[in-house]
Amino acid sequence: MRRSPRPAACFLLLLAMSATCASAQDTSQPLTLTDAIDLELKQNVDVRVSATQINEAEGARTRSLAALLPHASAASLANLLKNNLSIEGLSFPGIPTAVGPFAYYDFRISASQAVIDRQALHNWKASARQEEATRLSYQDTRDLIVRDAAGFYLQSETATVEVEAAQSRVETSRVLEKLAGDQHDQGLATAIDVVRSQVQLARDQQTVLVGQDNYQTSLLVLARFLGLNPGTSLVLAEKLEFRHIDTPDIEQALPAALRARDDYRSLMSQQQSLIEQEKASHARYLPTLTVNGNYDTAGRNFGAMPATGGIEGILSVTDDLARGIEQNLRKSILDIHSTEQQVSVTQAVLDLAQHELTLAEERFRNGVTDNIEVVTAQDALASAQDDQIAAIAQNADARAALARSLGATEKNYQTYLGHADSRSGADNQPGVNNP
Repeated sequence: MRRSPRPAACFLLLLAMSATCASAQDTSQPLTLTDAIDLELKQNVDVRVSATQINEAEGARTRSLAALLPHASAASLANLLKNNLSIEGLSFPGIPTAVGPFAYYDFRISASQAVIDRQALHNWKASARQEEATRLSYQDTRDLIVRDAAGFYLQSETATVEVEAAQSRVETSRVLEKLAGDQHDQGLATAIDVVRSQVQLARDQQTVLVGQDNYQTSLLVLARFLGLNPGTSLVLAEKLEFRHIDTPDIEQALPAALRARDDYRSLMSQQQSLIEQEKASHARYLPTLTVNGNYDTAGRNFGAMPATGGIEGILSVTDDLARGIEQNLRKSILDIHSTEQQVSVTQAVLDLAQHELTLAEERFRNGVTDNIEVVTAQDALASAQDDQIAAIAQNADARAALARSLGATEKNYQTYLGHADSRSGADNQPGVNNP
């Protein structure tokens, strides 16, 4: 007889199917930069490993602290005995050979406390500093993930804008091809003018195909970085745009950056941990004082630890990291100023190229010249669009670099990477002008 499935099994099957459908729907929803960062922070292997190292450091600190805490023990014994005196060689007339049974109880309480133990104290301080360094390294790992996720998302944003710009040039080329055909039919243009317009259209269509391939490739790279299946359908919810930010004063920003940079603070904590380990190594020659609740125990031996060297070396590494942070901070500020100027210049060039194409089109329409001027103006416009896209992308990357240089990237990235309020209007921001 065929058995019907259990209700619990059916419920689990329906739940799994619902979860699968929900995840499939989620992948088709627009992906924001914040979504990408949150997803990568949850799935990244380095973040998980770093979190595990925190647990290990906590355990090491707890074990080191145990040597400084009071130790107490209690024992309670209940004994029931019956002795055979003949075994002991005791045999007297009138006295039974077996005595008992009789019972006795034994209660013992003992305690000990390390009063002076410099080695254990410095070991505990070293483990505490190491735990702090591990926590800071964990946060620095998360900050690096934010920077990398922003970079991959930015690449896809850039590829999207490049495709849109290429498609706009195709539409312009179609209009100009039709114009060349109409002019040829009216005897105002030659056959070579028509061929030029057709060649330009084919070139622009080829550019669209290349741009679409680059865009899909960038999505594959982004999906792999986020730990998604290669076939996952990704749709970006945000577009590349220029955003002005007020850069901080370098002299004021550098001390704040050193305090906020978790990699620098982690290295400082590791340095202090090594110093404490060195003190613990030297303290093994010092006497220890332990107070015990009984005199059966002379004390506790914590073992020996080899001396730790290289303190001067870690100091030089710390100084080098500080100089590297200052260099990165200065460069990111310079890049922001430079890219903002590039965006402004490329916007002016783009406006001029658009105006030049309009004039060339009117001259060709009126039969004043052939369409060589039109094709040349189209090339100039395409070059101006590409230059502006590159300038805006470089500015966005410079803002991401500044967020990393200033530290606390996970908390502050929206300040530097967040898109401008859409209520302010697109006209207030330089962008790619579609002809």
